[in-house]
Amino acid sequence: MQKTFLFLLFLTSLYACQSQERESVVLNGLTMGTSYSVKIVPNGVSTDKNEIYSHIETILANINQSMSTYINDSELSRFNQSKSTDWQSLSSDLTLVIEHGNQVSLMTNGAFDITVGPLVNLWGFGPDPFNQEIPSESAIQTVIQHTAFNKLLFDKVSNRIAKSDPEVTIDLSGIAKGFAVDKIAQYLNEYGFKHYLIEIGGELIAKGTNTEEIPWQIGIEQAKLLSRSVQRIIGLDNIAMATSGDYRNYFEKDGIRYSHTINPSTGKPINHKLAAVTVLHSSAMHADALATAFMVSGPEKSLPLANQLGIGIYMIIKTDSGFEERYNDIFRPYLTN
Repeated sequence: MQKTFLFLLFLTSLYACQSQERESVVLNGLTMGTSYSVKIVPNGVSTDKNEIYSHIETILANINQSMSTYINDSELSRFNQSKSTDWQSLSSDLTLVIEHGNQVSLMTNGAFDITVGPLVNLWGFGPDPFNQEIPSESAIQTVIQHTAFNKLLFDKVSNRIAKSDPEVTIDLSGIAKGFAVDKIAQYLNEYGFKHYLIEIGGELIAKGTNTEEIPWQIGIEQAKLLSRSVQRIIGLDNIAMATSGDYRNYFEKDGIRYSHTINPSTGKPINHKLAAVTVLHSSAMHADALATAFMVSGPEKSLPLANQLGIGIYMIIKTDSGFEERYNDIFRPYLTN
């Protein structure tokens, strides 16, 4: 599911001094239609910056070639183009991400659904040209009959996937970036690094401490369209974070605002008061998917579900007079302001 990735401010610059022993290595690039940033504090680990950069680029290129819907010959695109309902063997990484997406669908009562892409496209928020037209109810129902996560079948013994409906397609934009963050973290762990921050399009994971030997300081942006400022600062160590919001990616028609976040059960944009949600979990992939699910579900359903699942959640909610914030006790210890 397509998401809005909130602007995250990496606040290590708030601290004027860096000890030479803890200078960071910073790597930046483009991937998955967005940017990425990797910040490493070597702290005594012998570091070959070119080797690390090359390996990270390879990881991201492989994920793109496997999971992108914008690459016509990607592994996922070939699966989507196939009208076969036979079992298909996919790569282990692609199978893992698809299966995890369906697990999140089950635990969120379908609020997260990797088959919702055609509905996103219908409303003009996908790769197809954006026309700002509201689809008819009949058009929505025509498309929605070929979506639903339970139309994907899994043979876990043989590591195969099948469609019960040949028209079903998969879009991993609501989970693949988180998976990529986890994949890079796995590589840095194997390299021996204990202090780093990885971010791709707003999904991130932090381990250890920054150059000032404190948890990585991350800013959550205020839910404002025309300006960018920090709502909250949180300190992260050994945890991943994902944020989803609807206040930048939308269109208006006849005075009504239509969000890019589509509710899979109705086939229509969400219409509740949740403006943005931030999720904490040990896995960036899991946090990524849950952020989308909570954005679909709205504040009244998401907070109790997060508590039930043991997930840290922080929400910015629209009110008649502005915005209010809500968060649970799991998220509270990470707040620094």
